[in-house]
Amino acid sequence: MHVCGVDEAGRGPLCGPVVAAAVILDPARPISGLNDSKQLTPRARARLEEQIRSHALAWAVAEATVAEIDTLNILHASMLAMRRAVEALATIPAEVLVDGNRIPVGLLMPARAIVQGDALEPAISAASILAKEHRDRLLVSLDARYPQYGFARHKGYPTPEHLAAIELHGVIDEHRRSFAPVRAIVDQARLF
Repeated sequence: MHVCGVDEAGRGPLCGPVVAAAVILDPARPISGLNDSKQLTPRARARLEEQIRSHALAWAVAEATVAEIDTLNILHASMLAMRRAVEALATIPAEVLVDGNRIPVGLLMPARAIVQGDALEPAISAASILAKEHRDRLLVSLDARYPQYGFARHKGYPTPEHLAAIELHGVIDEHRRSFAPVRAIVDQARLF
């Protein structure tokens, strides 16, 4: 019976997609050091990502776009990305373990929500790592296109640096207009 862990990365940032990953670990090839991605150093996450990709029975990464986030809201877009990740797995899991207190709508197999599951369930920890690493790479790539925003440093979170850059340079397509700090800057720009 294959159990899949699912987690997302990027609910709080002001830009970019929300990313989810689904992972079915191989009990015969345990990976040591799995933990909530936020508790790991970038170097540890990179090392573990490599091991997860090579040792897991199956894994998949999926996204919900900025347009989907602005249309659905961040919670529903996160659930959509999670469902997409599970559906993209090459192996169908018997059960899905989801980090948090909600289960994505439309899953075709039993699922359980586990609060703080990314620190409790190794498969969810693995999903957390894949999602975070994937999203961080997207923001580093975005930084190469828009260096004035500092995406490689703050990964899109609403830091003083990011907010100041939006004020100075304006909102780009990758910004989530439904998020209050971005919406406020857009509304302010309309006044002039």
